[in-house]
Amino acid sequence: MEKREHDDLAERGLRYTREHFDEILSQTETYVRQNPTQSLAYAVLAGFVLNRLGIGRILRGVVRLALFALKPAILIYGATKLYEAAQEEVIRSGAGRRIGGRGD
Repeated sequence: MEKREHDDLAERGLRYTREHFDEILSQTETYVRQNPTQSLAYAVLAGFVLNRLGIGRILRGVVRLALFALKPAILIYGATKLYEAAQEEVIRSGAGRRIGGRGD
């Protein structure tokens, strides 16, 4: 029940943001025009915090992990295709022997 309440809260927040996006954007523009120095300081602070969070390192780690997992996936895919091709060849050669191999 508690999760549903959180979902409702998130949905309401998203709906509010969608409905009032232009108004929020206008208020932000007005604030930045009235307080340019403070807005710039906030932007620099936000950039510094995001830089310290290590988002770049996290993304590099995710890419490395994906590439690491991709190699075995490609190997398994190739082995599967090779097995399927071998099975088709066995079926074709087996069918040919049955049709033309015996004079039954």
